[in-house]
Amino acid sequence: MRVRNGWVRGALVLAAVVLCFSVAYSRVREPNGSYAERRAKLRAQVDAPVVIFGFTGREDASPSYIFGQEENFYYLTGHNEEGAALLLLPEKSDNGPKEILFLPPRNKPMERWNGPRIGFEDSDASAQTGFTNVEAFAKLKERLESLAKTYTTIYTLLPGRVENGYPHRTNWNNWLRTKLPGVNLKDISQPIAAMRQVKSASEMVILGRSIDLSADAHIEAMKMIRPGLYEYEVAARMVYVHMRGGAEREGYAPIVGTGFNSTLLHYNGVRAQIKDGDLVLMDVACEYSGYSADITRTVPANGKFTPRQKEIYEIVLAASDAAIAAIKPGVMSGGTTPGTLQKIAMDVINSRGKDKDGNPLGKYFIHGLGHPIGLNVHDPAVPGRALEPGMVITIEPGIYIPDENIGVRIEDDILVTETGAKNLSARVPRTVAEIEKLMAEAKKNRGKQKD
Repeated sequence: MRVRNGWVRGALVLAAVVLCFSVAYSRVREPNGSYAERRAKLRAQVDAPVVIFGFTGREDASPSYIFGQEENFYYLTGHNEEGAALLLLPEKSDNGPKEILFLPPRNKPMERWNGPRIGFEDSDASAQTGFTNVEAFAKLKERLESLAKTYTTIYTLLPGRVENGYPHRTNWNNWLRTKLPGVNLKDISQPIAAMRQVKSASEMVILGRSIDLSADAHIEAMKMIRPGLYEYEVAARMVYVHMRGGAEREGYAPIVGTGFNSTLLHYNGVRAQIKDGDLVLMDVACEYSGYSADITRTVPANGKFTPRQKEIYEIVLAASDAAIAAIKPGVMSGGTTPGTLQKIAMDVINSRGKDKDGNPLGKYFIHGLGHPIGLNVHDPAVPGRALEPGMVITIEPGIYIPDENIGVRIEDDILVTETGAKNLSARVPRTVAEIEKLMAEAKKNRGKQKD
């Protein structure tokens, strides 16, 4: 996507198209043509077949499990049902159809429990999925064995260094090696990651909805926070706002930390009571139709920052503002060299304020400045790639001082444009004045309700 002045109008038009495709699916999805374009782009980059397996639905046995498709498979197909596989052939191949979606057969008794599914035998399978060729999953082995007579290499998703839980990639790699003993398996992760980094206009419609719902939740949380509440009450309210707006789940476990807990980066205990004088850090966002936002705000429990809290907060805000102002195509996000966003933010933090021992505050900024978002809250990125129009990243500087029970993080979702950046979560109060005003108004309204 190239971000121009007409982008917003185009996105609004696409929104109507996207919503039309929600009728046959449990989630809003992009038009079939968007997925087809991605498959064609990937096929043009390879010289051998590509096979990617969707999740089976057996990845998690817990009663609370909600099926969510393997991200790369979903990115290329838009298919959010269990037990499917995708086969792509190079553009120059003459070994049959260039793309085939393999589906399991319908299981009518199981559908009585879990709802209807699309089967390869359905007369409208092609229309629903956008694939001209939809075949039985059982035929995949035969197709691959035939291709192995021509190709000595097949691309797939190879396991990474760590594969926690159900080892999806490992299992299917073992299956491929068993069925195709003479074939070399090569990783297709990086080409797909490179494509996923730049969002299409139709993706931005969906991601924008996720960000908007997450922003709504943060504003509602700011209005309710006060001493005496518990972290879980705030988290529950935010999750409610997400679900009320149509999100299917959280993008990650809600982080609501009060006092000392605000200094813990991935704190998800959410059991402590909010005390007068605490800071409350909220890193909470939802997943809407597969796409996850990522927003963080830090507020004073009683609605008024102390002088020290205000000092630290405004240093973090200055670092955020400086990094966002420096965003443009060609800039590097991470790294310690001059001009990178990470270095810009760190320099601001180190140049303003001290800890109790008189040391610069940079040592309390203990994580990276940001990351891509999309189908994963930490979407994949190609190492060493500069920013490009259409990328969506977070900017999230933070200072965490355990000895002072002060943890401050401000995180926004930023679209890289042709000339700079657009803060997609900017309507969530960011300045001290904005936060204190909103919380004061909410406190006043609570008083009126009691009267």
